[in-house]
Amino acid sequence: MSDRDYLVIDLEATCDDGGLVPRDQMEIIEIGAVLVDAATLTPQASFQTFVRPVRHPVLTPFCRALTSIEQAQVDDAPGFPEALAALAAFMGAGPPPLFCSWGRYDRGQFELDARFHGVALPFGGDHLNLKQAFSDRLGSRKLFGMHRALARVGLPLIGTHHRGIDDARNIATLLPFCVGACPLPPPPAGWRKADPAA
Repeated sequence: MSDRDYLVIDLEATCDDGGLVPRDQMEIIEIGAVLVDAATLTPQASFQTFVRPVRHPVLTPFCRALTSIEQAQVDDAPGFPEALAALAAFMGAGPPPLFCSWGRYDRGQFELDARFHGVALPFGGDHLNLKQAFSDRLGSRKLFGMHRALARVGLPLIGTHHRGIDDARNIATLLPFCVGACPLPPPPAGWRKADPAA
């Protein structure tokens, strides 16, 4: 448990399954964030913005199919520096909340975009990897995708998977289990047989 509020973030980025967008050239195209109260672990507010990419401005068919994000949505979106400033304003002027995400990817992608654009990130140096925390709670060396983690604790996936704001909201529902505030229920019958998408 933290004495700071939690900022649960999920990002979507430019991508391709055929190598058209190299990993080191991926760019954020959506930021979804949920601010979770440290004392109650309940969501307090949410933030969403699309982001206009500049290295590979045309989304690949694979990216559009995976994320359901349309070209017009990123064409009309703010650039990364403006989107980051809006996120910082959402976070408020006090001590920064603890940045959390499902895995390490989101932190690394933020750092990649910030270096490319020459801007500073509004987070402190701390980052809580909720994927790792969830596995630690289970006593498992296996890392679980968000969808599978929801199934493990008996929660439905709400909204559209691989959309930043919907995934951030789903991850926020997992946060109490990850930080030990909620006991883990027994696994649902047959849950190991199913293997939902990560």
